[in-house]
Amino acid sequence: MQYIDNILFLICLVVGFGLFIKSLKEIYRNIKLGKAIDRTDNKPERWRTMANVALGQSKMGARPVAGFLHILVYVGFLVINMEMLEIIVDGLFGTHRFLASVMGETLYALFTGTLEIMALLVLIAVVIFFIRRNVLSVKRFNMKEMFGWPKNDANWILVIEFVLMMAFLKMNAADSILQTRGVEGYHHLGAFPVSGTFLVPIMEVFRFDSSFLIFVERSAWWVHILGILFFMNYLYYSKHLHIIFAFPNTWFANLKPKGAFNNLDSVTKEIKLMMDPNADPYAASPDGAEPPAKFGAEDVFDLNQVQLLNAYTCTECGRCTAVCPANLTGKKLSPRKIMMSTRDRLEEVGQNINKNGKFVDDGKKLLDDYITREELWACTSCNACVEACPVLIDPLSIIFEMRRFLVMEQSAAPQELNLMMTNVENNAAPWQYNQADRLNWANED
Repeated sequence: MQYIDNILFLICLVVGFGLFIKSLKEIYRNIKLGKAIDRTDNKPERWRTMANVALGQSKMGARPVAGFLHILVYVGFLVINMEMLEIIVDGLFGTHRFLASVMGETLYALFTGTLEIMALLVLIAVVIFFIRRNVLSVKRFNMKEMFGWPKNDANWILVIEFVLMMAFLKMNAADSILQTRGVEGYHHLGAFPVSGTFLVPIMEVFRFDSSFLIFVERSAWWVHILGILFFMNYLYYSKHLHIIFAFPNTWFANLKPKGAFNNLDSVTKEIKLMMDPNADPYAASPDGAEPPAKFGAEDVFDLNQVQLLNAYTCTECGRCTAVCPANLTGKKLSPRKIMMSTRDRLEEVGQNINKNGKFVDDGKKLLDDYITREELWACTSCNACVEACPVLIDPLSIIFEMRRFLVMEQSAAPQELNLMMTNVENNAAPWQYNQADRLNWANED
């Protein structure tokens, strides 16, 4: 009977990590549905970018208040979850504060004290974030695409983080009292500056007996570890996948100058053939030649794998939309919504594969069913969204690819753009007059 808790803990651990790994495999499979792209050049620069942006949170300072609070939560959560090692060992082997035997009492006291201070800071930041979202109603958190699940998801994340931190502090408070009472199995280990200041006095006022405090400590311990396992698996359905994917996303980020177009190899090849005087324009394609590739992107299958990784990494913070000139002037375009729609479509495709074993045409496409043409053509290509993203997501690249499909596959560009391209083709200028007349203005009185 004495090993029941350890066995239950092992089962929870295996199930929790098993489901998490299963979810990661599904995400990896979905990302691999995109076109392969080589982003392994300049590896030293990529490692520096990942260290600065993903680990160092270097782009969060653009909005000082929100950035500081976010860094508090990020660092606090990382530091506090270092205790996961201790929880796992204690849960599996029935030990009490295992790391104390490794660190020594003095260092362990510093460690636990730091954890408690970080937990308090996380609690404060989480409460402020909740108020910003639900009381102050910051505009970028209350746009059209943020109603329903996205808004609830953000609030649920804050609630989960609050519960986890409170369970951690409550566990320490009960543990601290049990230590001072000399209860068997609870040794004098650790320092508890926060729970000892705020929670221990409350518990002592009620004069709880030791058996009840053991129940409180064990309950809080289980809530904390099960909460972490739940949170870990909730990430699959949440916008908070950036906790994991910010690192590969920044590593595979586009290091070329912002706004640079990528040339299509197939088009480049055709142009070279057109300019080759020895080429036969009427030559038939060789046997076994692959059919021409589709120009641009109509669905998620046509996007590259980094763009699909971008969709999973998006934290829906809205910094991109908040600086988008099209959105600011009342246009329908929201770069955040572009990323959210891409992920929604990719998730739908993934569920289709889960159900059928392979993708079965569902009559839907990313274009028109998820992202409208009005949104695409509202974009000014200014790169403000790309510059604003704290994890180097590139909504503009998806917009470009979908525009490319409309122009090169469907000839469905807006009338003004078609007129301009016709003029360039005929007159070598975007204006509707002969190239020879372009300098006539210089002779005017």
